[in-house]
Amino acid sequence: MKPFDHNKFVGYVCEVTPQYVRLQIPSAKLLHTFYFNGEIFSGGSVGSFVVIEGQEYGFLGRVFELNLPQGERTEITNRSINEEDTQFHPIAKVELLALFDIYKPESIIKTVSRYPSVGSKVFSCSDEQIGAYISAFGIKTGDKDVPFAPLGKLTSNNALCNISLNSLFGRHCAVLGTTGGGKSWTVAKLLELASDYTENKCILIDATGEYNNINENIQNIELGTGEYIFDYKNLSIDELYYLLHPSSKTQVPKLMEAIRSLKMSKLDNNTELSLYYKQNPQGNPIKGNIYKAKKIKRAFEVFYYNHIVQIEDKSCNFDFNLLAAQITNECNWDSDRNNSSMWGDRNENDVSNCISLISRINNVMSTSEYNKIFGFRKDTIPDAKDLREGIQEFLKGENSVLRLNFSKVSFDYQVREILVNAIGNYLLNEARKGLYKDNPIIIFMDEAHQFLNKSIADEYFSAKPLDAFEQISKEARKYGLFLCIATQMPRDIPLGTLSQMGTFVVHRLINEQDKKAVENAASAANRNSLSFLPSFGEGEALLVGVDFPMPLTIKVNAPQKVPDSQTPKLKQKGKHI
Repeated sequence: MKPFDHNKFVGYVCEVTPQYVRLQIPSAKLLHTFYFNGEIFSGGSVGSFVVIEGQEYGFLGRVFELNLPQGERTEITNRSINEEDTQFHPIAKVELLALFDIYKPESIIKTVSRYPSVGSKVFSCSDEQIGAYISAFGIKTGDKDVPFAPLGKLTSNNALCNISLNSLFGRHCAVLGTTGGGKSWTVAKLLELASDYTENKCILIDATGEYNNINENIQNIELGTGEYIFDYKNLSIDELYYLLHPSSKTQVPKLMEAIRSLKMSKLDNNTELSLYYKQNPQGNPIKGNIYKAKKIKRAFEVFYYNHIVQIEDKSCNFDFNLLAAQITNECNWDSDRNNSSMWGDRNENDVSNCISLISRINNVMSTSEYNKIFGFRKDTIPDAKDLREGIQEFLKGENSVLRLNFSKVSFDYQVREILVNAIGNYLLNEARKGLYKDNPIIIFMDEAHQFLNKSIADEYFSAKPLDAFEQISKEARKYGLFLCIATQMPRDIPLGTLSQMGTFVVHRLINEQDKKAVENAASAANRNSLSFLPSFGEGEALLVGVDFPMPLTIKVNAPQKVPDSQTPKLKQKGKHI
């Protein structure tokens, strides 16, 4: 490998800035495509790779802008610019990508506070040199038994890019791009590589159902049909609030009191609260709803403080079927007018304020779609399996991909977001126990904008977003839980989540806000790299990452089994005779 060969000379460095290097090309003839040793070179054309000579290090760069000096532009003609002794002197801007030891040009590192000198020679970069860099892309010093997989080919010379899967997924990954840019195929390809080249498990959150049977070793779980449920008792109180939408001033306090009362009723194994239960004809207490009106507070308060840890554990471990009636039972005056140690009579104003909440609870409980997801009335779906147990069985089994199909899950009451958040919380809590450190798990989330950055605009919920996956992006990496999100609208992804992504596979992006979101989140993706995004073809993507020495523009290989993401076609109208 000879990176500095005079036969590949392009020009000289005439200006050095932190953002780019300006290149003075002595003659426009040097921009033409030429052959050398049987290899084609693009000269100094836009998008081509160049190497810059240094004293200790060489620099790898890419041309992103090309123009003529202002004084020469008026003289340009087809004949004059192609003459042997042409007087045109083009100027190019080069983005510095990486540097390499001039004595060991086979490996590259990121450019860190090193820049070429003015007057340094610039040469076209050979396919051999680029191929050596991307044949083991993302490898780190001291890495052993690193799984490498062919993700795609360079758009400039079709050199195969073998990428380190540790570098790709180890700091989380984001696949971005507008509709039709090849995002779904890329997700399918990443799933295929993780399944074929590693022994690790993948969990796919399929928002639309398009990834059915994309892998031979796949296990499918259909959500929303009643076959699998995420038991509502495993939800957090905050997630239940999202489902019920209580207003903060009156309904939230009554809802919390009702939940505490029902938890206490469930914990009351010795009928210590018999004073607050209804009685059957034989005079025995009927355990269930608690009635406080005109009752002494003392026994209730003693039981509460004796079991405060279990009662205030933020879980929903109570009988949801009793919740609506219990809220009505909580609508009492705080104390009796004649005896402050007793609760007062029923407060009709509080009951009126809670009518809308009670209606929502009854609606959620009576709607079959919600019952098939959270199991509010398990007697109607006796054969339903616990989703958490299904995930555990998958992790112990032989299949490498678990697909959670959300296509039949309702969009109402933010059920999708709540369910995904609950799954994320469950996996995060399992990861915190250290269960995934030896065998990391990769979570793939398609159409992530449907699930992330969701909140309800009122006084309570504006301060409590559904943030399980933001927590995963911030802390789960060290526990062996990796995240790969795919979205067509990166501006809708929480900045806290997007900024934690260590790797970006960016397809065509047109919206300026989307490009700014990527630029803010990906330090390696500067404006020069992102300027190519609007012109990308289908399947072409910019690959940037913390663990990668430089950004690459690649054509992602098609997966062996493609997802069902084809756009329905308009049909030609029949001809009338």
